[in-house]
Amino acid sequence: MSDPVPSSQLRVSDADRALVETRLRRAVEVGQLELHEFDERARLVWAARTRGDLDAVTADLGPLPAPEVTAASAHPVRRGRSPVFSDTGGGTAMRVLTTIWACLLVVNVVTWAAVSLGTADLVFPWPLFVLAPGAVLLTLYVAGVGRPQED
Repeated sequence: MSDPVPSSQLRVSDADRALVETRLRRAVEVGQLELHEFDERARLVWAARTRGDLDAVTADLGPLPAPEVTAASAHPVRRGRSPVFSDTGGGTAMRVLTTIWACLLVVNVVTWAAVSLGTADLVFPWPLFVLAPGAVLLTLYVAGVGRPQED
């Protein structure tokens, strides 16, 4: 049986590298690093192969100071309307799909109106076909996909 590999020699993943890069970004925010130092260290982070390589990049930074918590930041006040879509992946997807759907609906209605005004015959209202995908989006939203969580 072989001896266990020391933790400093364990291989790192892209997720590990991303966490260290986030730590470096925070160090820039609090003034521990300058931007040129961040650039150099970020290159080292993405070239790192082992935990030891990553630890060497942040060894001189020490712990980050705790972020200041004020009454305003602890309990943000919502001003105006509440958001329609959440900031999650589902909310972003629903926001994008709804925007695309609304644009298609407007283009179809305007085109249909222009064609209808240009002819004496009654033109079938084909924009009705665009309502089906809208109904699917509404059903997903009612089911909770992309909707913000209620407090």
